[in-house]
Amino acid sequence: MAEKKIELSGIDPVEIYGARNTKLDLIKSYYPKLKIITRGSTIIVLGEEEVIDQFELKLEVLIAHFNKYNRLTDSNIDRIIMEDHHAVLELEDDVVVHGNHGKVIKARTANQRKLVALALSKDMIFAVGPAGTGKTYTAVALAVRALKNKEVKRIILTRPAVEAGENLGFLPGDMKDKLDPYMQPLYDALNDMIPSEKLKALIEERIIQIAPLAFMRGRTLDNAFVILDEAQNTTVQQMKMFLTRMGRSAKFVVTGDLTQIDLPNRQQSGLRHSLELLSKVNDIGIVYLNEKDVIRHQLVMQIILAYKQEQINEKESGKHNSKN
Repeated sequence: MAEKKIELSGIDPVEIYGARNTKLDLIKSYYPKLKIITRGSTIIVLGEEEVIDQFELKLEVLIAHFNKYNRLTDSNIDRIIMEDHHAVLELEDDVVVHGNHGKVIKARTANQRKLVALALSKDMIFAVGPAGTGKTYTAVALAVRALKNKEVKRIILTRPAVEAGENLGFLPGDMKDKLDPYMQPLYDALNDMIPSEKLKALIEERIIQIAPLAFMRGRTLDNAFVILDEAQNTTVQQMKMFLTRMGRSAKFVVTGDLTQIDLPNRQQSGLRHSLELLSKVNDIGIVYLNEKDVIRHQLVMQIILAYKQEQINEKESGKHNSKN
C-alpha cells in the first residue's frame, strides 16, 4: 500500500472540503479504495499508487476550476471526477490565449490540458515529452496570457546554447546572430500570439527577454513568467543555477525531451537529474507528454513510435545478452 501527502496550495481548504466536509465526502465517495485523511491543508492518501495518482490529478483539476471560476459546486465535482480518468477536464473555456488575426490558441490534448490546469495551481512545472507535443508552444501561450492578465511584469525565455553537431564559431555575425537560431522556436511561438510591432516593442523594452541560459546566472527573477526550453541539454549545475533564480511572484516552466540529449562526453542531463531529485516535492507539477499529444504531421507520431520501439528492442536485446 502506498502513501502520499498532498499539500493544498493556492486555495482555502474549506473550498475543497466544504462546510462540515460535505464536498470532501462527495469526493471520497468516488474513491472507495482509498483512505483519505485531512489535517488542515494536508491530505494524506493511502491505497494503490495508480488510484492515488488518479485522485491527485482530479484534485488538481478541481483546484484549477475553483481558481478560474471562484466556485466549486457538487455538480462541478461530479462532472470533473466522472470524466475519463485518462483525460483532464476540458474547462468551460479551453482557450489559453487569443493570438494574431483572431487565432485561437488552446490546449488540444489531455496532457496539454493538464499542463494548463497545473499552471493555475503550481508555480513550477516540468513538461517533458517528444518533439511535436506542444509543450513549448503551450508554455509560451501560458506566459503570454499571464502577461496580458498582468499576473507578471515580464516574460523570460531561455535555452541552453548546446551545439547539436554544429559549431557556433563558424556561424557568421556577432554573438546575437550566432545565438538567434537557437532561440528561433521561441520567436516563432511569440509571433503567433503577439502582433509583430508590439512584440518588437516588448522585446526592446525588455518586457519580453529571450536569452541563452548562461545569461541567467546571478539574476533573481521576480514577477516573471520564465520558461527554460530544451532543458535536457542543461548540466546538473546549470539546472540547479536556473531553478534557484526563482524570485517572488514568479512562474517557472521547464520543458524538454529526454530522447534528444546533445550534451558532450556523456554528461548527465540536468533535466533527468532534477526530475528524479524533485519528483516528491508537492508544490512542483510534472507533466509527461507522449506520442498521443503530437499535433504536427501524423508521420511525426509514427516516427516517435518507431524510435520508441527501437529503444525497447535494444533493452530487451541487452537483457538477453547479459543472461547469456
